[in-house]
Amino acid sequence: MTPPAPEAVQAAARAFIYGYPLVYGLREVAGFATGHSTLPVSAPWNTFGYARELLGPETTFVTPNNDTLYTLAALDLSAGPQLIGVPDTGERYYVLQCVDAWTNNFAYIGTRASGNREGRFCFAGPGYDGAVPDGATLVRSPTDVCMIVGRVQVDGVDDLPAVHALQDRFTIEPVGTPAGPPRGVPAGDPAAREDLAWWETFRVQLAAFPPPAADAELLEALRPLGVLEPATPYADPDPGLAATLVAAQQAAEAKIEELGKGGAPGPNGWISAKHIFDYNLDHLGPGTIDSPQWKIADRAIAYATRAAAARAGLFGNHGYEADYELIFTDAGGEQLSGEHRYELRLETPPPVDAFWSLTMYSVPDYLLVANPIGRYSIGDRTPGLRHGEDGSLTLLLQHEPPAEDEQANWLPAPSGAFRPVLRMYAPGAAVLDGSYVLPPIRRIG
Repeated sequence: MTPPAPEAVQAAARAFIYGYPLVYGLREVAGFATGHSTLPVSAPWNTFGYARELLGPETTFVTPNNDTLYTLAALDLSAGPQLIGVPDTGERYYVLQCVDAWTNNFAYIGTRASGNREGRFCFAGPGYDGAVPDGATLVRSPTDVCMIVGRVQVDGVDDLPAVHALQDRFTIEPVGTPAGPPRGVPAGDPAAREDLAWWETFRVQLAAFPPPAADAELLEALRPLGVLEPATPYADPDPGLAATLVAAQQAAEAKIEELGKGGAPGPNGWISAKHIFDYNLDHLGPGTIDSPQWKIADRAIAYATRAAAARAGLFGNHGYEADYELIFTDAGGEQLSGEHRYELRLETPPPVDAFWSLTMYSVPDYLLVANPIGRYSIGDRTPGLRHGEDGSLTLLLQHEPPAEDEQANWLPAPSGAFRPVLRMYAPGAAVLDGSYVLPPIRRIG
C-alpha cells in the first residue's frame, strides 16, 4: 500500500494534539469516579474523595505534589447542579481548582481566590438556567463533566489529623431533585479497530463535551478524519485513512513527549511553567484572572501547550495560583543524574504568600522515586533545615546519603536521570514579574 501523504499525516497529528488533553484528562476523571485512577484515591461521581497521606512513589500520576493532601471530586452536572460547601480554613492555605473536560482551569476557590472563610458554591453545567441557592456563588462549568482538584496545606506528618478533620468538612450535595443518574464519560464503539481506539474515543468524547464556539473552524478541518461522524467509521475504515491516523498518532505522541519537557530553558537552566496553563481563552470564571497576560493568544500554540501540560503536569494551576519551575540540567548544561552530587544554593528564599517546596521526579516518567528516608520534597516547612549565617539555604540533591550533619538539607535523587520541580504557592510579585531568579544547580561531585 502507498504510504500516507506527509501533509495528511501532519494534519491528523495536529488533530491528535488538539484532542489529546480531552482523552487523557477524561481517562483520569472517569478512573477517579470508577476506582481506576492513577491517584491513590477515588470516589463516585459528585462525591469528595480524600487522600489521607502525602503522595509517595506508589503514585503513577504524573508530577504529583508532596505538599498538600488532595481533596478531589469528579462532578457530573448532566443531571443537575451540585452545591459545594467549603469550611473556614483559618490561616491554612487551600485551593479548589476547577478543571473542565478539556483540562481548562475555569474557576478557583480558596485562599487566593475567595479567602479562607466558609462558603457555598453552586456548580452548574453549560445549559443550566435554573435557580441558584441563596447565598451561593454560581460557578458554571463549560462541560457537564469537570474535576475539582483540591489541595490543602500540610505542615508535616504531625499536622495530618488536623487536615483530615478539615477535609471532612468539604461537602457536596445536589441542588433540587436530580434529573437522573450521572451520564459519566462515554466509551467508544468496541467494534472500532484496536489501532484506532484513540480516535474512536476522541470521536465520542468530542460529541459529548463540545469545545468552545471559537474552535468551529478547526472542527471542520477534522471532518475528513471521521471524528465528527455520528457512528464509528473505524470498524472497517478506508485503508488510506487508517494508515494516516496510525502514523499521525505515532508522530503526535513523539511531539507531545518533546513538548512535555518544556520550552527553552530560562536563566540558569530553569524552565518556567508560569504560563503553561494559560491555554484557556474562552471560559474564565470566578477566581481566574481574565487578562491578556494570562492568555496564549495564538490558538494553535495554546492547543499544543495544553497537550504538553496534560502530559507533563495534568491538573496544574495557573501561575498566579502556584508557579512551577522545573529543571533538567546542571550549571554545565548536563542532564541531572543520580550518578553525581549537586547543590542548589538559595541566597534568599522564594517570595511566596503561602509556601514553597522542591520535589524530586524521575525522567522520563515524572514520578516520585522511593528513597531510604522517605523524603520526596524539601522546602520552607521541612523541619531542621540548616541555613547559612547569611540566611542562605543550600539544598543537596544526590542519590547517596551525604554526611550525617548535612542530611537535614538533603533531597534524595534516583540513581538515574531526574528532574526537580520547585513549586511556589501563592507566588509573590517578584516571582510573577520575573525579578526573582532561581540560581543554577551546581555539580559538586
